[in-house]
Amino acid sequence: MNQQCKDIERELKKPFPVIKIKWRKGGGNKDLAYIDARDVMDRLDAIFGIAGWQVAYEFIGSRMMCNLTCRIGEEWITKCDGADDTQIESEKGGISSALKRSAVLWGIGRYLYHPKAFDKDKNPALWATPEGYDELLEERAKASVTKLHTTEKIDALV
Repeated sequence: MNQQCKDIERELKKPFPVIKIKWRKGGGNKDLAYIDARDVMDRLDAIFGIAGWQVAYEFIGSRMMCNLTCRIGEEWITKCDGADDTQIESEKGGISSALKRSAVLWGIGRYLYHPKAFDKDKNPALWATPEGYDELLEERAKASVTKLHTTEKIDALV
């Protein structure tokens, strides 16, 4: 993977500020974290620009499908997922849900599904915050450089 793709991936997967996280009840009365479709659009605009991404919707059976296409370099890449109508504003909700599900395929908000992203009081783990995420990736990068230098020293001895 080239550096441009790594940089884009890092920004796509970056957690949202805690103020952006919303909560709803799921199966078994479990609290589920989610983001708004507008948060997805804002993230896509920030990374790809307003002309660097597009969506196309279609029905497959009763399911609304969203084809989310982003431009990386000179190539347009599409990822697709779908959703049924929702209980609130059914058709609009289905469109928004399909967009958010397609965005997860790109890494946007995927961390929200991790069982350890939030504690029982809805407080995020450090890595599930923008600052903690950046800190973790910096530590990993330093560890990789240290490992590389250690490997080079060992290779020099052989």
